[in-house]
Amino acid sequence: MHAAHDLPRFTINRDLIILLPKQPVVDWLKEVAPMQPDLTLDQLRREQSAYLVHGAFSEGVRDVECWVYSRWRTFFKHFVNVWCSDESRWPQELTRETYREWFDVQHHSMVWDLTTAIPIAHEDWV
Repeated sequence: MHAAHDLPRFTINRDLIILLPKQPVVDWLKEVAPMQPDLTLDQLRREQSAYLVHGAFSEGVRDVECWVYSRWRTFFKHFVNVWCSDESRWPQELTRETYREWFDVQHHSMVWDLTTAIPIAHEDWV
């Protein structure tokens, strides 16, 4: 039995969004990253970028999906650039339809901060 002081206590004012790749992503990666010929969808889905967003998603899952899909190009470009910075090797058609074929959206509205003694730091990747 846990004491109340051992349980997570603080949430942050952010939602968490994770884009989960589907099989077409694995197929593309095998073309552009041949050093991983045995890559599986399960392996790829184990470690994905997570995005903290501040959103008032009052309509739940549908609202989140609309928010993400309205920014599909940004998410799509970020994902493919992480794997391959050579734009000539990116999928020929970066369309909303292709995006939906490539990714599922996972949303978490409760994000617990378990490390309150250390402030959250931001690292600029530009």
